[in-house]
Amino acid sequence: MSHPAVPPSPRQIAVALEYDGQGAPRVTAKGRGELAQRIIETGREHGVAIEENAILAQALSAVELDDQIPEELYRATAQVIAFVLSLRGDMRPRRGNGSPT
Repeated sequence: MSHPAVPPSPRQIAVALEYDGQGAPRVTAKGRGELAQRIIETGREHGVAIEENAILAQALSAVELDDQIPEELYRATAQVIAFVLSLRGDMRPRRGNGSPT
């Protein structure tokens, strides 16, 4: 039995980050509502870890696309990246892989 899809909330936010081990992570995609849902689905299709953190996503949504995250978000973002890497069993960042927040 299939369940009907629940439409995304217009307030839902998704932010994709890329971290190649150089400098700070960069915002590579961001959006609200349906666009947020597509960002999340695309991440899942490509095996990218998804971390739900509404407060961090809200803060990161103010960062311009392709910009590095600001210094005041380093600690919170580093905790998410460390968590994702620990799930993979690899504490070394992989080149070219992003982590949506």
